[in-house]
Amino acid sequence: MKRRLATLPAFFAALLVFLAPMVDAHANSLLGDKLTLRDENKMGREFDQVIRSHMNMVGDTYITDFVGEVVDRIVTGKRPMPFKVQSAVIANPIMNAFAIPGGFIYIFTGLIQEVTSESQLAGVISHELAHVSQRHVVNRIEKQKKIGLLSTVGVLTGLLLGIATGSGDGAKMGTALAMGSSGAATQAMLNYSRDDENEADHVGLNALVKAGYNPQGMPQMFEIMQKNKWFDSGSQMPAYLSTHPGTSDRITYLNDRIARMPKEFTLRKDDNTRLHRVQVLVRAHMSPANTALAYWNDKMAGGLTPMEIAGRGVALYRLKKMDEAEKAFETALSQDGNDPLISREAGIFYFKTGRADTAFALLQKATIQNSRDAIGLFYLARLQSEAKQYKQAIFNMQKVEKLVPEDWEVHHHLGMILGESGDNFGGNLHLAYAGVYSMDIRKATLHAQKASALATTDAQQEEVKRLKELIEERAKLKK
Repeated sequence: MKRRLATLPAFFAALLVFLAPMVDAHANSLLGDKLTLRDENKMGREFDQVIRSHMNMVGDTYITDFVGEVVDRIVTGKRPMPFKVQSAVIANPIMNAFAIPGGFIYIFTGLIQEVTSESQLAGVISHELAHVSQRHVVNRIEKQKKIGLLSTVGVLTGLLLGIATGSGDGAKMGTALAMGSSGAATQAMLNYSRDDENEADHVGLNALVKAGYNPQGMPQMFEIMQKNKWFDSGSQMPAYLSTHPGTSDRITYLNDRIARMPKEFTLRKDDNTRLHRVQVLVRAHMSPANTALAYWNDKMAGGLTPMEIAGRGVALYRLKKMDEAEKAFETALSQDGNDPLISREAGIFYFKTGRADTAFALLQKATIQNSRDAIGLFYLARLQSEAKQYKQAIFNMQKVEKLVPEDWEVHHHLGMILGESGDNFGGNLHLAYAGVYSMDIRKATLHAQKASALATTDAQQEEVKRLKELIEERAKLKK
């Protein structure tokens, strides 16, 4: 996580370089006709490639599946979208979410951690998807055509930098990029953003209601943000973000609209069971271990759920308190040994502490109960590889690859397992993909060359060709 945050300045420098030719490629549209949906889809895919290459993406499918289902539910409450909506979760403590052209939406773990109901999370998602459906980013790009393409790129890069970092040097850099691009461009973007936010509140609230959520989730989320001073300039948020419509005014507007709705809408109840389980995973693995442990220690007097006890065990393990961690996992298993998440977390603990037999039984049980558990399958495959059960290990790691196709660690271990099993072509192919997705282009190129030399069939040569094309695409991001 620290490494990812440290690379953010380089990320946005790359983004600026990458976006300039992208926007320039659409110069005729910007200077004449409007951007087409095809243009927007292409732009979105290119944005997504940059973000996935440089941000810390969550690969736990229990978390991403939950968020994806909330997103899909909101989409059903909107008018037909002009493109397929795709969601991802970014491991970042900032309380935020953002959407980009082409239907891509990103939710930060900091936001997931702060909400108290699924309706609140859905409220933010519906707001962000309204930006997509109303094509706000594209419209703002088109609005800048009189100011110049490069200043537009600078403003958008600054916007994304502010969104991704939220405070400190990153926010200051975002402000400098946006303001330095062009004062007139920034002001035009700001004026348009006020209208965008109002429309996103209006359209988003409609979608939230149609999706069956309690509409109060949206103003409640703004209240949480206000409490955390998210829109307060004192929080070091970029100036152009803090000039959005005042949070209090937006809360008032939303509450006034909700007051005129049928009473039964505000009586809707959320089943927050899955949300709370997701929050345990986020807190246990992605919050500072001391903070997570202190949180659960404070709650112990009132009693912890078995899942929370397992989460506490994860925090204890991260703090190298092995005996206490083992005791926590034993307690969680004794209270609810049939919970697949508890079995998974305990299995990972025993794997990391060298008790393969205990780990194997728990991980196998967890993945039988949840065949989409990428994390459980990942560790089960590693155990099988260590036992030289290569056929089963390859089968399970390939299932993980299908679930999280751009995770470099998955490709690394799959490559190692294939190589150990005697498949040198497959081993080098996936080690090259590990290099691509970890942005180690030198490593990717080296293993791609080895795979190319080992390719003996037309199918293998075609695989190498696709790999080399991907390496060329990603190499551009490092220039």
